[in-house]
Amino acid sequence: MSNPNKQCLECGKEVIGRVDKKFCSDYCRNSYNNKINRDTKNLIRNTNNLLRKNYRILEKINPNQKTKTTKDALLRQGFNFNYFTSIYTTKTGKVYFFIYDQGYLELGNDYYAVVKRLSND
Repeated sequence: MSNPNKQCLECGKEVIGRVDKKFCSDYCRNSYNNKINRDTKNLIRNTNNLLRKNYRILEKINPNQKTKTTKDALLRQGFNFNYFTSIYTTKTGKVYFFIYDQGYLELGNDYYAVVKRLSND
């Protein structure tokens, strides 16, 4: 069954099949959607890469649940303070920034506490 005057949104060939079908093949459908989502996918990929890098740095610095480091030590390894997954504020007003379960707290004088949040499993 062909759809009169219905053309594939990707390649322009005639679309055969259901009345609401928009593409002539799975290849064209995937190609079309990949082009539309390319910018969003790049943003997400780049953000995830930065989060992953930050996480690995904290994990390397903090193998034993809790430690102390300097801002300079973090920056030298490529840590980016603009990327984190959550913020936790304690009752006393201390603000921890977390990348998943690894977090850091500014102590002052360019020192940071690095902690690992225990799982609630």
